[in-house]
Amino acid sequence: MVALICSRFGVDQIDAAEDVVSETFLAAAETWGLKGVPDNPVGWLYRVAKNNTLNGLKHERVFRQKVKRELVKGSSSSIEPQLDISPENITDSQLRMLFAVCHPSIPVEAQVSLALRVLCGFTIDEIAQALLTTKANINKRLYRAKEKLRQSGVTLTLPDDVGMNERLDAVLITVYLLFNEGYYSASPDKLLRKDLCLEAMRLAYLLTEYRGGSGKAIVRPDVYSLLALMCFQASRLEARVDAAGRLVLYEQQDSGLWNTELINRGNSFFIKACDAGALSRYHLEAAIAWWHTQQGDSREKWENILMLYNRLLMLAYSPIAALNRAYAYARVYGKEAAIPEAEGLELTGNLFYHSLLGELYLGVDEGKAVGHFEQALELASTEAERAVISRKIGSCRRS
Repeated sequence: MVALICSRFGVDQIDAAEDVVSETFLAAAETWGLKGVPDNPVGWLYRVAKNNTLNGLKHERVFRQKVKRELVKGSSSSIEPQLDISPENITDSQLRMLFAVCHPSIPVEAQVSLALRVLCGFTIDEIAQALLTTKANINKRLYRAKEKLRQSGVTLTLPDDVGMNERLDAVLITVYLLFNEGYYSASPDKLLRKDLCLEAMRLAYLLTEYRGGSGKAIVRPDVYSLLALMCFQASRLEARVDAAGRLVLYEQQDSGLWNTELINRGNSFFIKACDAGALSRYHLEAAIAWWHTQQGDSREKWENILMLYNRLLMLAYSPIAALNRAYAYARVYGKEAAIPEAEGLELTGNLFYHSLLGELYLGVDEGKAVGHFEQALELASTEAERAVISRKIGSCRRS
């Protein structure tokens, strides 16, 4: 809805558009609680957003006087913004907005923060968690990014082929982080957010269908490899939570619940990614995710995963990837050999660091295993995480 309103009234009205959308969801919370959810809730939301936009124009509360001068003709009693709420225009507006907020005049970290906030609905806490920074930093980035968009006169027109490539890196990072938040949510009351995973996949698929000014499709290999990665990861969503809503670790997952259709689609996208040329981090992560869709626990499987993590860390280092590599190292060379690999990362304030070391010390030094699990328990932010770690501590103490 923010994208749709900005596509009609300009990206410099982003704050006003967010106010309109907030009013719309407030109206939904009040009305649906009394009358029930309408048959077409999405259509209801867009219609109310349109009406709120009209009211804002009439009373000069939401939109600036500048917008009124440009858009309003004649008497204020006849104001009627032409807000196209067709599915085609909604989709087009989202794509336009995605590339607008990823404008090169804004630093990449601010582009991603703004896209996650405006287009993906992330809270400030969720953005800070996804980008490994503080809420204060995120608020500063958002304010400066919006000001830069206004000062630069950025419009919601899709860039040409050259401009598209310049902005595509930030767009892909945004989609990637959106999927990750759905796959392993930072929300304290939700373990998985499938809606975010599906939205990320939909946005990535839109990119594959986009035709630039020359009429050519985007054929950059990282677009297809990211889509393949998300298909492989999403194929195991149903197996990651049991009937009681508890997190199921990879080793205990029922492979019968894996979605073979998504795996096959991922294979198709990955073939296109490999045909298109250059290697990206998404290629390597997609290959790792593919191996995780292969049943069994052979040494060959984990040797390939370890090799891929080695290449990934050389191409695009990240602490989480390094931790995952240490786990793969343990599966190939044993826990005792992997402990120095993990401890050398020194990520002492990281939940996953202590969880991994707890796993590696199991059967090696139960006291140290319990110690690391207890530190992980202190760092856990969700009930699902605490439940898994508590079971590990209980199992350690019994043994």
